[in-house]
Order: sequence, then structure tokens, then C-alpha cells
Amino acid sequence: MIRLNNVKKCFGDKEALKGISLTIQRGETIAIIGGSGSGKSTLLRLMIGLDRPTSGAIHIGDENIAVLDEDALDRVRLRMGMVFQYSALFDSMSVGENVAFGLREHTHKSEEEIRRIVREKLALVGLPDAAGLMPQELSGGMKKRVGLARAIATDPEIIFYDEPSSGLDPIMTAKIDELIISMQRQLAVTSVVVTHDMASASRIADRIAMIYDGELIAVDTAERFQDIADERVQAFFRTLHHRRETGA
Repeated sequence: MIRLNNVKKCFGDKEALKGISLTIQRGETIAIIGGSGSGKSTLLRLMIGLDRPTSGAIHIGDENIAVLDEDALDRVRLRMGMVFQYSALFDSMSVGENVAFGLREHTHKSEEEIRRIVREKLALVGLPDAAGLMPQELSGGMKKRVGLARAIATDPEIIFYDEPSSGLDPIMTAKIDELIISMQRQLAVTSVVVTHDMASASRIADRIAMIYDGELIAVDTAERFQDIADERVQAFFRTLHHRRETGA
């Protein structure tokens, strides 16, 4: 479980997050949506421990990561997987070496065991024969899959996704969505997906949370979300519809 209690984040005089409180249940998939500059990426950085809140508590299980020292925080991070917006693969490493990176850095597993896990995770994301390829040989969608295989290599309890559909065409976006759903079902992980893509959020999420100007203004199921009367939520949908119609 992830619990955010009155989380605030300031950068100088600017209050980027204004008292966010949210509970994410174990095994749940939640999508965090919002426009550019809304604060959703700042919230993600806080939840994975890359930054600390100005005030408030962020509990990952029983641990309040807002007050942990770096060694304790590293131990909590071992329970997390992260899929970055641009995959963040190491260009000088093969696909297999990328997937194995966390295992070699943070576990004492044998090379034989690591190779077995790499094969297993690549097969799970639909790339059973890709271990010997280099990142520059991969399409954008394949890089996302490798990033996911690396994220699940250490069997995390929570997977964080940063804009998983960014830069992908609609067909590949749908495939990545299916993969996120599959990971949740097969691995029973908690999934936190930060996205601007409402269609994707509706497909994959149990609940959708919307951040607007640093505030959490709406949380509901995907089915009910578009019916929320808040004018800021409706304005977000009008902007999406306009962009879709104009191709912007």
C-alpha cells in the first residue's frame, strides 16, 4: 500500500504540490493524470524517493520514505520498479545486460540464475529472443518493453510508469496498455501510471486521480471519471477532444 498524507512540495516561493492525500491499495492500478506543469511528475519523483517533500508523509508499506536516510531509502527502492518515459536504456549494454543490471547491482544471485531471470522477464514482455540485441536496434515500443522487463527483474511490489505511451503510435500504445494490464494480473503488483493520455488511463486503471495546479482535485473509477462535474476536470476533457479533432 502507498499512503500520501498532506504532501506538499515547494520550489522557492512556488508551491508545486498543495497538500496531496491519497491511498493506493496493494494490487491496484492507478493512473495519475494532469496537464503539463500540473505537478504529476513532481509527485512521481517524491513517491520513488528521487526528491523529498517539503512537508507531509509518504508511506510505502510501513515506511515513511520522506524521513529515511539514503541507505534505508535504497532498501525500500528495491521493492519498486520504474519504467522511464524514454526507456533510459544503457546504449553500451545489450538488452540482456540492461535487464540484468539491477540484479547484478543489488542481489547476490549467480550468473546462471541472472541469465534465467533475464530470459523469463524478456519472454514475459514478448521479447524472448532479444537478449543479444543492442538498444539502437530496437523500435520505440521494443525499448519500452525492455524497460519494463528491467523494472520487473527484481520482482518488485510496485511498478511506477512515467508516460508509458509517450512517443508511440496508437497501435503500439494499445499494446503497451495490454502489457501493463498483463503485468498487474500475472505479478499482482501495485501499478502507478503517470500519463497525459486519458484513453490509455481509462483502459488500464482501476482508478484515475487528477492533479491540477498542484492539487488533487478528483479521484474515481475510470468508468465514472468523465462524469465528474468539477469544471477543471471537464476543461481537461475539452482540451483533449480539441487536440484530437485538430491533430494537435
